[in-house]
Amino acid sequence: MLDYRFSVAPMMDWTDRHCRVFHRCLSKRALLWTEMVTADAVIHGDRQRLIGYDDVEHPLVLQLGGSEPVKLAEAARIAEGFGYDEVNLNCGCPSERVQSGAFGACLMAEPDLVADCVAAMKAAVSIPVTVKCRIAIDDLPERETLFTFIEKVSAAGCNVFTVHARKAWLKGLSPKENRDIPPLDYELVAELKAARPDLTLILNGGIPDIAACTEHLKRFDGVMLGRAAYQTPAILGEVDAVLFGEGEVLSPFEAVEAYRPYMAARLAEGTGLHAMTRHMLGLFNGRPGARLWRRTLSERAPRAGAGLDVLGAALDAVRDCSLV
Repeated sequence: MLDYRFSVAPMMDWTDRHCRVFHRCLSKRALLWTEMVTADAVIHGDRQRLIGYDDVEHPLVLQLGGSEPVKLAEAARIAEGFGYDEVNLNCGCPSERVQSGAFGACLMAEPDLVADCVAAMKAAVSIPVTVKCRIAIDDLPERETLFTFIEKVSAAGCNVFTVHARKAWLKGLSPKENRDIPPLDYELVAELKAARPDLTLILNGGIPDIAACTEHLKRFDGVMLGRAAYQTPAILGEVDAVLFGEGEVLSPFEAVEAYRPYMAARLAEGTGLHAMTRHMLGLFNGRPGARLWRRTLSERAPRAGAGLDVLGAALDAVRDCSLV
């Protein structure tokens, strides 16, 4: 059974396979998620490129986008065959691209359809089928929308929900604005948890650090960090020790050394250094040398033929600043 205490959110164009391996170097216990992949892409696309992963990434969730039960069931079967630990249906993404496909956050207005999708997916696989959603969209009332959505979808067999505790405004706000402007409503999600203690509820949205995670875990079954985990990844080095009581806090330097063999192997296969180091830019944020670390990687890693000597130079810059 998966442990839902801590997850790293699925983020488009961010949480690719290199990012996930890097995050795994910081935490062995975090539940990692892929970027959202449409059911059509999984069925018809280059599966190894789209949903391939490294074994070290487990436990790992594949997040699917779609609204057609038959296609989602087929994509879920493929995910299970690939060895994913869970498949999740995205009902929270507010991007125009997702809206045009009639899935993502707009599904908050169609709980019966989501229930049909979940039922079809559950019938197709033995791994968990879960849902990630918002509290409501546009002018729909928050409490009624969220509670009705959860009631109908849980009746179809879903018992794990990750709730981004904000509305999504599909008209008038960009995806970026939808991550900041709609107010957070943790209390509504807590009210849902109190009403449905039988469900596993993971809180997502605006959680800044591990100290906040500890507080939220007093009321929720799990927490999910997105931008905080990506922009200041060193906080993931606290997860295992603080939230799971395992081992010591991992330093950024230790994380880099753990990631180095993976980077060397991918470089040997022809992957560019920047594809991997771009996920590390915030690793030393708030520490001496952070600016030099970012500058060295940003300027030198994208160059043709860049190798691990660039990483070494960036680390030396951090160490030199730490000695001042």
